[in-house]
Order: sequence, then C-alpha cells, then structure tokens
Amino acid sequence: MNQLLCEIASKDANLDSSDLKELGKVSLEASKIGSKVLMSKYGKIRDVKSKGSGGNLVTSADLESEQAVIQYLRKECPEISILAEESGYIGNSDSLTWCIDPLDGTTNYAHGYPFFSTSIGLVWKKVPLLGAISAPALRENFWGIPGVGAFCNGEKIFASKTNSLQDSLLVTGFAYDRVKIKDNNYAEFCWLTHRTQGVRRAGAASVDLAYVACGKIDGYWERGLSAWDVAAGIPIAELAGCKICDYKGGGFDLTNGRVFACTPSLKEPLLNELKKVQPLPEVTYGTAKYN
Repeated sequence: MNQLLCEIASKDANLDSSDLKELGKVSLEASKIGSKVLMSKYGKIRDVKSKGSGGNLVTSADLESEQAVIQYLRKECPEISILAEESGYIGNSDSLTWCIDPLDGTTNYAHGYPFFSTSIGLVWKKVPLLGAISAPALRENFWGIPGVGAFCNGEKIFASKTNSLQDSLLVTGFAYDRVKIKDNNYAEFCWLTHRTQGVRRAGAASVDLAYVACGKIDGYWERGLSAWDVAAGIPIAELAGCKICDYKGGGFDLTNGRVFACTPSLKEPLLNELKKVQPLPEVTYGTAKYN
C-alpha cells in the first residue's frame, strides 16, 4: 500500500477530500464508541470464552462493543459495507467497507492488561484508506486521513528518525497457531532481539502500528493477522511517514496476513535481517509438535 494507490482507490470509490475528512471523523467517533463500552466492563469480565487454540478469546465486551459500533456506522453510513471480527460481512465485500475490530487485544483485556483498543478502518477493494484506533486504558486516540495527516489526541504524529538497527526498538506478535507450525516468528524475535535495543510483544496489532506511527516504536512485523487487525493502523502509519510493505519489501496485501512497517531509514536493514533468519529446530510443547 502506498499513498498513490490510496489516491487511486479514493477516486475509484468516488471519494473527494471532503468525503474522506467526514469519513475520518466517523471512524474516530466509532472507535471511541466501541472503547467506551470496553471501559465500562474493564476489570469486571468473567465470561471469557475460547474461539480456538493459542489464546484466541472472546468476551461479552467484544460483542457489545462491536454491536455499538455497527449500530453507529449503519446510522451514519448505511451505504458502506461492514466487515466485523465477530459478525462477519454486512453488505458487499467488494464495495467500500468498514473493517471493525471491536476489541483488539482481548487476551490483554481479559487479564486487565491495558494494551487493547477498538480499531476502525475504511477499505476500498483491499486498499486501506483511513482509520482510527482508540486505546482507552492508555488514553490515546489515533486517526489518519489522506490529505490531512496522522494524529494522536489532536497532535500530529510522525515516524521516528532512528537510522540504525542497533539503536532501534521494535515490536512484533505471535499468531494463534504459533504452537502448531514452524513459521511462528520465534526465530525472528530472537534474532532481532540480539541486533536491536529490544523487541517488544504487546499483544494488539492496531496499537503496535499506532506506536510505530507516532515514533514510540521504530519498526513492526507480524504474520497471521486478519484485515480488521491492520485496516486502521496501516493508513495511520503511512500518513505518519512509515514505510509499509510485505516481508520481501513488495506491496502490502491486506489479505495475506503479513505486515511490515517501520521508519523509512530502517526498511532495508530490517528486511535484510529478516531474510537471514533460519527456523528454530523441531520443538515440542506439551502435546503440540511442529517440524
């Protein structure tokens, strides 16, 4: 994804600058509505359920936040389709679509760890156009609008100016299937931990991208992600000056589950280091085994 592609997609979707600004405001308000629901239940959740293996959880807060966001978006923009993590598609998947993650970082949330958000991205035919991320426990609201810029709590944000890998702080994550497959990001985590000032794993992709956008983090990579995990964070990061691509340095693809984002000067050295990483040897965890 790049700014030119975003501009082409905006024109293809018949959106001008005023449309984008209004939709940006809608995305921000929607994210705040969702996060308000989350905070009303924060620290009180007792109904945590599993959607699969590896800590893929869902709570009543996910569901209530999502319904509140959907209700608002259907009222404000009834013509725009919706892709929500818990509800799936509402409308036409090939049209202008809101991508909703009502609670990114459910495991964190369920444990009372404050790194979570409501994330709302607007996508046209797999191209993220704009978005907003509300991280209420951190008291931070991020949003990005083409032609306007990227912001946190009303202040314009920019990628960091770090220009060497050894001086960088990175962030990554691990997919829910990490115990079952060899391509689990463990080796990459270890490799880059020894070549930087550190690698963090915070557990919410949307906030990871927002933190790269505002310069708190210098680079981020992860696999196993869904469209709603990154649809808001990608345009915010790019509008803040970050480089966005796939693991090989090619164009970003919203559907392949892999994302790479960093401050411009680190793109080549970080990609080069990722290419050097060899998978860890066969490991067995309990009853799960990969090779």
